[in-house]
Amino acid sequence: MHIFCSYFTGESSVLVKVEADSNDERHDDVPRPYSCKVCDKRFRKKRHLNQHEQLHAAVQMYTCSQCEKQFATQHCLSRHMNVHSSKYKCTDCGKCFSTNQDLTRHRLIHSGEKPFECTVCGKQFTTSGELVVHSRVHSGEKPYKCTECGKAFSQTGHLQVHMKVHTGDKPYKCSQCDASFIQFAHLQRHKRYVHSNKRPYDCRFCGKRFKSSHNLKCHVYTHTVAKPYSCSHCSDCFTQSGISRHIC
Repeated sequence: MHIFCSYFTGESSVLVKVEADSNDERHDDVPRPYSCKVCDKRFRKKRHLNQHEQLHAAVQMYTCSQCEKQFATQHCLSRHMNVHSSKYKCTDCGKCFSTNQDLTRHRLIHSGEKPFECTVCGKQFTTSGELVVHSRVHSGEKPYKCTECGKAFSQTGHLQVHMKVHTGDKPYKCSQCDASFIQFAHLQRHKRYVHSNKRPYDCRFCGKRFKSSHNLKCHVYTHTVAKPYSCSHCSDCFTQSGISRHIC
């Protein structure tokens, strides 16, 4: 993961591309009590904060001789070099990692192993971070709050998407019209509803096809929901009393 930090040189600000410490990456979603006074980024451990603060100080940057990525400390650079030496290489897909911990976590993807189980519903997860996020479904915990409107979320990703409502950022643009969207899923839905004639959802009762699962669900009610309102002039039945007063 790359980050960009702006350093003040006395005359102007310099934008530097920096390789983030893997300790700083959000592999899990746990409390982070240590906050950077410059950018408010939060960390689990004090030493991780200390390493991060060196990015702002810009005392010295350590550059990888093979890929030219830059690091805040010699330790971070040394660990990064493991990627080039293939010391921690996945035998299934060939991807290399800087630490054995990262490799071990990655291997769970190939094995399908999910050692972390929810004690409430029994659902299993590959990482502890995924379990922590899931547990909020049961506890109702929403620790990530929007600074603009106060709305709270259970995951940082959900908050980041929400913030686009305030910034007006709509990065996903339709290639067939001028519409743009906050989320990629919204763009896909727009293309399916507006520009596509595909109807992948079919009714198991009558075979009628629909563009969305929601429309199909509403239609299925016409087959399964009771119709207590009958027409006084014919044999037709309806789910609502107003509809029963139709023209025969």
